Amino acid sequence: MADVWQLLLIFSAIAIGWLLGRGWRLGGKRQDVPIHPQYYKGLNYLINDQPDGALDTFVESLEVNSDTLETHIAVGNLMRRKGEVDRAIRIHQNLLSRPSLPQIHLHQAHLELARDFISAGLFDRAERLLKDLLTEAPELKSVALGQLMEIYQEEKEWQQAIDAAQQLLPRRSLLKSSSPVEKVVTVNLSHYCCELAELAMAKNDYLTARTKLKQALSYDRNCIRASLLAASVEFKTGHYSRSIKHLRKVREQDLVFIPETLTLLQSCFQALDDKDGFKDYLVETHEYYSSTSVLLALVAQIKADRGKAAAAVYLSAELKKRQSLKGLAMLIDLHLSDSSGREREDLSILQMLIDQLLQNKPGYQCHQCGFAGRSLHWLCPSCKQWGQIKLIRGVEGD
Repeated sequence: MADVWQLLLIFSAIAIGWLLGRGWRLGGKRQDVPIHPQYYKGLNYLINDQPDGALDTFVESLEVNSDTLETHIAVGNLMRRKGEVDRAIRIHQNLLSRPSLPQIHLHQAHLELARDFISAGLFDRAERLLKDLLTEAPELKSVALGQLMEIYQEEKEWQQAIDAAQQLLPRRSLLKSSSPVEKVVTVNLSHYCCELAELAMAKNDYLTARTKLKQALSYDRNCIRASLLAASVEFKTGHYSRSIKHLRKVREQDLVFIPETLTLLQSCFQALDDKDGFKDYLVETHEYYSSTSVLLALVAQIKADRGKAAAAVYLSAELKKRQSLKGLAMLIDLHLSDSSGREREDLSILQMLIDQLLQNKPGYQCHQCGFAGRSLHWLCPSCKQWGQIKLIRGVEGD
């Protein structure tokens, strides 16, 4: 029903635009020009519930001029949003075939056609159009660069994405942004550098990886991903203390990501033969940040040092302060080995139910669009925003 009303509004706009283009003029004067026969044909299509035929007919009957340009573009954009990209392309190409239109209007049609090609996955064609706009339409430079970034991101051409993004930042400050747009661009730049760092790491080129990660943090000093990758590079090259330094930095950047550091932190302390280092870090962190992951890691340390009973007592006391299904599952596990008979069976059933419940729960959610999943994505699969997905907190989360 919403689409039908949207089409009716478009058709009304087309009719008004057609009248403006064919007969009506500002100031109340009017030329008596009969309505185009195609308009009646299109109206008949609409009455007979054939909106596609009606749309084609109305567009064909609508004269292309400065007064009707916005209507043509609106119809083309509607088609693109509905997934009918071929029609959108046809409408916008029709505008470009009218050299009599002012240059600013041709540039607008140019941009919309590039967006059509992006939607159709025709990135090469879109790229050519957008590069033309960079030289021919300075007023659309920032929009064209944004679309080029989208193309290079889809094609995983990270250096080209960096080159396009850098042009969106004022030369006065490539490293410090002020406006919301600039902040988004710097976040994107940091992740593009991280992508290049990961490619270098896959080739064991740790020197290049370090360079790219340093660049990433120069664009966005709070880039969690860069810190985690830097820690991984130092661990793989045997610099365990450096790795710990990067992992500690994550705690300063965003507390929510502390759980992502714990496995590597423990490995670093073990490699350094520092038995108490990891536990001390957990105790220190747990004092000012409530995290189920930190709590469970701390309980595991207590269990290793003082046994199951002490671990169960500590965990039970902590769960009274802050409830957690993952914590409850671990508490049941600690008591299972000391139980028998019906009690053990009941605890096993309860543990199984909790595990099944947690299995069906997403662990991460995008703070921009709400997309949820069980894995951490640096680029949201839904809204295509970088660095917006974080751990879900609460009873069923961290």
